Amino acid sequence: MLRLTQTILLLALLAAVSVPLVAQQNTIAVTGDAEVRVVPDEVVLSVGVETVDKNLALAKQFNDERINRALAVTKKFAIPAQHVQTDYISLEPRHRQGEIFNELLGYVVRKSIVIRFKDISQFEALLTALLESGVNHVHGIEFKTTELRKHRDQARAMALKAAQEKAQAMAAAVGKKADKVTSISESGNWWSGYGSWWGSRWNQGGAQNAYQNAGGSSSESGALAPGQITVRSTVSASFLLE
Repeated sequence: MLRLTQTILLLALLAAVSVPLVAQQNTIAVTGDAEVRVVPDEVVLSVGVETVDKNLALAKQFNDERINRALAVTKKFAIPAQHVQTDYISLEPRHRQGEIFNELLGYVVRKSIVIRFKDISQFEALLTALLESGVNHVHGIEFKTTELRKHRDQARAMALKAAQEKAQAMAAAVGKKADKVTSISESGNWWSGYGSWWGSRWNQGGAQNAYQNAGGSSSESGALAPGQITVRSTVSASFLLE
């Protein structure tokens, strides 16, 4: 019985010794940021018409007339039909709140359209014409680039290079080298959208990562200057220290 116990203990000891010990690898984790500034070549404009009348039919008629005039403006500027889209429609009664009863003030009809326009030089003229046609709300003005993929790839490559240079500099400061990548990922809150207080449309999931609201610095003439938009990328990477 004693010899059997000793044999079992010996086998257990040999099994424990035969398990290889894996040394923990030393790594360094860094992030790299980069941005590419681009002159926009298209603009997305979201505008709306709001009409109010105690007669529901008239409120709708007035709204339809203004919307039709706005659509006629888009045709005048040779904007393709597929680049003009009805974005929001609503109809609701408006009441004055009272202690005894709610007085009906009228019916509110709202419609908005989204226009994608590629002739930036004519954008101010387009907006002016839309306002003169009866548009009474400008919900959003968004300047974009049609070559987003190219600029995004460029920004990503620059961010990765920045992360690599940062890792090498930090490793050198402690007498190490950081050349081998153990993990890499891109992160960032890429978004674009046009919204309003009537209703909002947000594009999530990384479909677009360049945006700029109306305004900005530019040498172009006119009250609205698109300036430049920024395409950003953030890369996180881990490197093996040697």
